[in-house]
Amino acid sequence: MLRADARDNRDRTLEAARELFAELGLGVTMRDIARRAGVGPATVYRRFPTKRHLVVEVFTDEMRACRAVVDDACADPDPWRGFRTVVEELTALNVENRAFVDVLLSANPDLEMLADHRTDLLRELAGLAARAQVAGDLRPDFVVDDLVLVLLAARALSSRPSPDRTAAARRLAALAIDAFRTSDANRPLPRAPRLSLRRSGRRPDGTLVRDQKR
Repeated sequence: MLRADARDNRDRTLEAARELFAELGLGVTMRDIARRAGVGPATVYRRFPTKRHLVVEVFTDEMRACRAVVDDACADPDPWRGFRTVVEELTALNVENRAFVDVLLSANPDLEMLADHRTDLLRELAGLAARAQVAGDLRPDFVVDDLVLVLLAARALSSRPSPDRTAAARRLAALAIDAFRTSDANRPLPRAPRLSLRRSGRRPDGTLVRDQKR
């Protein structure tokens, strides 16, 4: 069991890492985190030997929060309402954390410990979308990468001041939902980009992606 001072240093380090990853993305250094936490770099490295350990510790909680949103949406008896909730909630979560999509899509082998979270999340999203399509509410040519595309576009909003950021995220989500809705006005979409498939990752159906040549 950690001593009280060691536990306090660990908690301060995790909080500093959460703040900096949210503000600046994954490019921050361990020294940046130590400075924000008010501890020495050696203290950070004693608790987290590599940046990978720290990223995994922080984003395991983030991915669980994301999974909770998707789980609740999948439990909704109305799949279109559940799908709308996912778009709204994930867009809001994304603009509050600049590193969220980086972790969700990362092909970095240092983040493979989060691979199961990502795989399960994408599989659930694909299943929810399929049910909304069967119900006739979600356009039939939607693919999960279209939602990823919205999240990537929304990431730019994270640099805006908080009130603007929140309002912009809600509006972007509403525009995206309108675009995803089945309509007689829908036109065929261009070929879908392969955003959620990475060389070292897995497809939404859980199968391993062994080679990704674009």
